[in-house]
Amino acid sequence: MLDCLMTPEEKRLREEVRAFVRDDVDKKLLREMDADLVRYPREFLEKAAARGLLGLRFPAAYGGRGLPWASEIVALEEVGVLGTALACLYALVSIVGEAIDKFGSEKLKQKYLRPAIEGRLTTAEALTEPRGGSDFFGATTTARREGDYYVLNGQKRFVVGSEGADCFLVYARTNPDGPPHKSISAFIVDRGPGVKADYIYGLMGTRGGGTGRLVFQDCRVPAENLLGEENNGSAIFYQMMIPERMTSAAGAIGGARAALEVAARYSTRRKAFGLEIKNFQAVSFKVADCVTKLDAARGITYIAARSVDTGDPPALSRRLVSEAKKAATEYAWDVVNHAMQIMGGIGYTNVYPIEKMLRDTRLIMIWTGTNEIMDLIIQHEYFKEMAGERQGSRSRDVEWDAAEADRLDEKIYE
Repeated sequence: MLDCLMTPEEKRLREEVRAFVRDDVDKKLLREMDADLVRYPREFLEKAAARGLLGLRFPAAYGGRGLPWASEIVALEEVGVLGTALACLYALVSIVGEAIDKFGSEKLKQKYLRPAIEGRLTTAEALTEPRGGSDFFGATTTARREGDYYVLNGQKRFVVGSEGADCFLVYARTNPDGPPHKSISAFIVDRGPGVKADYIYGLMGTRGGGTGRLVFQDCRVPAENLLGEENNGSAIFYQMMIPERMTSAAGAIGGARAALEVAARYSTRRKAFGLEIKNFQAVSFKVADCVTKLDAARGITYIAARSVDTGDPPALSRRLVSEAKKAATEYAWDVVNHAMQIMGGIGYTNVYPIEKMLRDTRLIMIWTGTNEIMDLIIQHEYFKEMAGERQGSRSRDVEWDAAEADRLDEKIYE
């Protein structure tokens, strides 16, 4: 985040996280994750927890610090420099924790939220299904109530932590005959009988997080592990848009910032035609474009965080959070591509980390809702706001400032 927007406490938090990222994460781990030699680095989360850096937004009663979103994005940007796999694992405490904190019972908070923040339990989110990606309400995984349990059957895929996580946030259809928005429920499901990591994906990037397919076969889930009310999973899903997309935005900024730093430093050392290449506009203008896009991404991400923190209407926060995810991830992709172009051929090798960053960054425009879904939400909420303004307080309607605005016979709409 831009220093001018940060409080003294947030600056201190940034230094805490930077120290963790710099001193506690061995480059050997990053290399082995990218080589698929490490599938799930539980020790990374344990080290973050030891420094009190997990679940920063949650109450101190559960091990958090009670910080606002504006502070958490400071931490998320710094963790983002480690790449998307570790940033995602770090963010999952915030993502799954949101559902437990907002919709779980006190018993569930003590059983799952506290140990997750303390690094004693790891979590994952099971959302996407083989037959549906963006179509959340088309879920076919079912949960049937039997006494004090629900019996889960179905599959989820692209689950980060499918191999390695201790428990999962799972959405399942509990009312097969009801309308889509009133037929899905959310549960916390422990790894155990009836839960199988059926397949681990070979990913282009973002490796080492144990991403795979989960199969639930007659999995018995205690009824007390239901989050919120039965058949009201839509309320949880809409709330979860905030942590899923805020963490994506902030992490993307950190990863792109790291790529730019590598490339910009290279441009001050590499010479061509007797000059450091930073002296050529083809290079320096790319740097300028990257800096501008990173600052713009920070700005909209901070605005979205403030919107959530100050209690703006949910529709407005939903639009801003979607804008932050869209802008930050697309700008990050642009920055990493520029970084590779600045470095030329050497940037395409594993002598530098840019090629890994490129592979990592491609995913973030897809996960937690594709950027096309972000466009859908942004325009939908904007048109609703326009309609609302016509009913309430209005700004100047400049349409009527045109010289011949009163030529109504020329204003044809059908």
